[in-house]
Amino acid sequence: MSDLKQVTILSGKGGTGKTTTAACFAALGRDKVVADCDVDASNLYLLMHPDDTQQGEFYGAKVAVRDWDMCTRCGMCEEYCRFDAITADDFDELACEGCGMCVVVCPTEALHLESVVVGTWYTGVSDYGPMAHARLLPAAESSGRLVTLVRQKAENLAYEHELPLILIDGPPGLGCTTTAALTDTDLALVVTEPTLSGIHDMERQIQLIDHFGLNAAVIINKYDINAENTQHLRAWCNWKDVPLLGEIPWDPQVTDALAAKMPLVEHNDGPAAQAMREAWERVAKVIEAL
Repeated sequence: MSDLKQVTILSGKGGTGKTTTAACFAALGRDKVVADCDVDASNLYLLMHPDDTQQGEFYGAKVAVRDWDMCTRCGMCEEYCRFDAITADDFDELACEGCGMCVVVCPTEALHLESVVVGTWYTGVSDYGPMAHARLLPAAESSGRLVTLVRQKAENLAYEHELPLILIDGPPGLGCTTTAALTDTDLALVVTEPTLSGIHDMERQIQLIDHFGLNAAVIINKYDINAENTQHLRAWCNWKDVPLLGEIPWDPQVTDALAAKMPLVEHNDGPAAQAMREAWERVAKVIEAL
């Protein structure tokens, strides 16, 4: 499908309302696939309630594996390991960085590197359309690769069901997971809040989006908690020519919707829900024009 569009919803920091926004847009949009690519803290599925029909193990970084029959417990591995992951008698998989130094120095070749399962991917169908998501094990690595895998699964669903749009709930921050969630997307939608940290992190994330030559837009969540900072955000977006597609007020009903495990716009029609609907209308027009 040559006209497949992908929109990634991001935030510079956690807690700005990114997943709440993604869930609302998933509920309001039509003919789309939903992908939860915030694999380090996956929680969109709690609001989407997908019926998972397929799943698979995800193998990430390699760790050292020891053949105890060949090991003489000489202690060379412990001496050279810089991460205190291995001793003559024990091994800490979470501390292992997979550098392979222990494998190199082992005189009996009792050690080798092996990929291990670090997460699980899922695909299925929710009331809001097909969905792909994943869960990374605590402290596991290679989350950037898992994001890419989830996006591949989402694209497969889009082609299978002939759907023209993928909505991606991306990760916060600037790391490899964010880069993986941004690559080749048609629109990067940054959800921010009028706090100093929110402003700072949004500016850095827009710089990252610009670096990849992608279309960017902004939504201000809880815009009414600080009028001065909100005005700064408006001025900054105008100066940088970044479309400001929505301003969502603080609303205690947002917490009620999360507690009910429902998208806000499905739970109530309060001020925040109404603002989300208006924001989606603007986002949909931008997507249509891409």
